[in-house]
Amino acid sequence: MDNERIDQIIDKHHGEASSLIQVLLDIQSENNWLPKEALKRVGEKLHVPLTRIQHIATFYKAFSLVPKGRHGIHICMGTACHVRGAKRILDTIENMTGIKPGETDLEMKFSLETVNCLGCCALGPVMEIGGKTYGKMVPGEAADVLKNYE
Repeated sequence: MDNERIDQIIDKHHGEASSLIQVLLDIQSENNWLPKEALKRVGEKLHVPLTRIQHIATFYKAFSLVPKGRHGIHICMGTACHVRGAKRILDTIENMTGIKPGETDLEMKFSLETVNCLGCCALGPVMEIGGKTYGKMVPGEAADVLKNYE
């Protein structure tokens, strides 16, 4: 992400330090992660120390300081999903993508995460890809859904 685009995002928020989190969210939304160079630029433009920005970026789980894939896969491992076979869904996705939770594939296509709850327990087991929720999953359906993102 170039400095010109970062400056545009900052200007959209009127260059106010109070908009730091929203600026970081916008950068992450476009870039899928927060490169250190982007954090430095934000600090310079908003007059916020880099250490403060890094503290915020590491505190909130929504931010990533490492590259992420274009499609974020979240598998719910909460109680309702677990007892309905979430582990089998996770195994299927791991086998298809070749990655484990917390990893991103080499093509930067997928990042895989497990979560404790996606808030739709009656639909368990639940998988979310790029913000779209898929419920009552079975391994075969999970595989079919994933193929739509390749």
